Amino acid sequence: MKPLLLSLLGIALLQFNFTASADDYLDKQSLIKRMQAGGLVLYFRHASTETDYADQVDADVKDGSTQRVLSEKGWHEAVHIGRAIKFHKIPVSKVLTSEYFRAWQTAWLAFGEYEKNKDFNFLPYEDYTDAQVALMKKRITPYLSTKLKSKGNLAIVAHDDPFESATGIYPEPMGICYVLEPLGGKKFKILGFFTPQSW
Repeated sequence: MKPLLLSLLGIALLQFNFTASADDYLDKQSLIKRMQAGGLVLYFRHASTETDYADQVDADVKDGSTQRVLSEKGWHEAVHIGRAIKFHKIPVSKVLTSEYFRAWQTAWLAFGEYEKNKDFNFLPYEDYTDAQVALMKKRITPYLSTKLKSKGNLAIVAHDDPFESATGIYPEPMGICYVLEPLGGKKFKILGFFTPQSW
């Protein structure tokens, strides 16, 4: 699947309400320390599937046979992520997922509990218009920018296109976790990321 914003490369980064530069990302230990303190958003792209293709046009979110689902590799990745979160004593107060099987199954394997939320679903198109990208951004941004009231972190397990619509960053590989600091006012800061293997 191609990154959805290829047609928008000319848009200024100022359109995205966040501060982020790979040069500014925290190192692993500093990032873990920040996560241990809570108050952050951990946005996971679902773990690996057998293939990568756009299934959102015809998929029924209630029928796994119509969707891409986790591969054996993906199951192992999700379990490993959950164990790493526990090992590093990173508090997770809430887990939200899309309604797609590969998202909630990743959350189930990693965290045990989760809450499905259709805001994290794809729009049912393979190629998005600027207006559709803007709609996904409008849906996702509040979850990334609203300061948390709980002491733990918010974990979101969803997909590539919604995240890219809000940040301009295509999250790869599958299973990657971006760590964001909500700043309020629809703004957030990206602190860094973990691939499934880098925990």
